[in-house]
Amino acid sequence: MSAADDGGDRSLGQLVATATAEMSALVHDEIALAKAELRQDAKRAGIGSAAFIVAGALALFALPVLSFAAAYGVHNLGLGLAWSFLIVGGAFLVVAALLILIALAKLKKIKKPEKSIASAKETAAVLQKAKPHPREELPDHQVLESVTRS
Repeated sequence: MSAADDGGDRSLGQLVATATAEMSALVHDEIALAKAELRQDAKRAGIGSAAFIVAGALALFALPVLSFAAAYGVHNLGLGLAWSFLIVGGAFLVVAALLILIALAKLKKIKKPEKSIASAKETAAVLQKAKPHPREELPDHQVLESVTRS
């Protein structure tokens, strides 16, 4: 096994190409992680928003239903008009309140993408420690040789 086979004698061009490829892969992985976290939070926000919309629709539809329920309730139950309105209206408000509680529980689970932020901070810390090294000027024929070797 030669020194070139074990990676100990790689050219500057090969090292830069490897570092660039690894940095590119790291950035792509961080973007994929951020997308996955945002997709999960978007799903939670969608469920919570849908529960709020259903609760609002029930509250809106409760008004005409309460009117009909009161009219039939007075005749069927023998209760006064005010009691009929209170019973049916209270039932719809309880259902709406339950849906609001479900929506709030879903919306409270939405978090910022903590894994992506931590990973980006780690990458930034590594990049801050990396300092560019001054290059020595090479004659044109040596530059061409080093590029063709890599």
